[in-house]
Amino acid sequence: MTERNTFVRSAHDLGLAAWLGGSLMGAVGVNGAAEEEGVTEVGTARIASAGWARWAPLGAVAIGAHLLGGAGILAANRDRVRGQKGVTASTVAKTVLTGAALAATAYARILGKKVDLATSQKEEDQEAAEEFPVDLSQAQSQLALMQWAVPALTAGLVVLNAVHGEQQRPSQQVRGAVRHTLDAVNPQKR
Repeated sequence: MTERNTFVRSAHDLGLAAWLGGSLMGAVGVNGAAEEEGVTEVGTARIASAGWARWAPLGAVAIGAHLLGGAGILAANRDRVRGQKGVTASTVAKTVLTGAALAATAYARILGKKVDLATSQKEEDQEAAEEFPVDLSQAQSQLALMQWAVPALTAGLVVLNAVHGEQQRPSQQVRGAVRHTLDAVNPQKR
């Protein structure tokens, strides 16, 4: 009997879609609009910071949904991950890429907060910025790079999802399980 995992798959896929789409829209739309409408470098940074700050809570929910869904899918497919040749490797690759996307997202958020504090007109933010001085130009350059790294990494996750989907075809499952068994019986024939 086929086991369905609609909820965790939906959370996984919708979370990734929002993570990729939100980061790409931010890099293109928010940053582009800020550059177009900002009169000064500080004004441009403030506009971009305001847009990204509005997205941050929803982005966190998207990432959480993706991670929870991924954990649920992994739990549901643990036997296939262990027993079907090729699935372990693609699962490891996806885990590493997810870690890289999380790290890039977190670093972008840290840099964004630094830029936000350094360009803020609020007194409490200015005091915090003085406590932790930042080279605004360098932080903005690094931030621009990270804001493009996140959609690139999450697009890679979409590709690995497609690989996993192909590996779930019945013909691939049988072929992969047979190869795994043959390799276990005769490890010299690699």
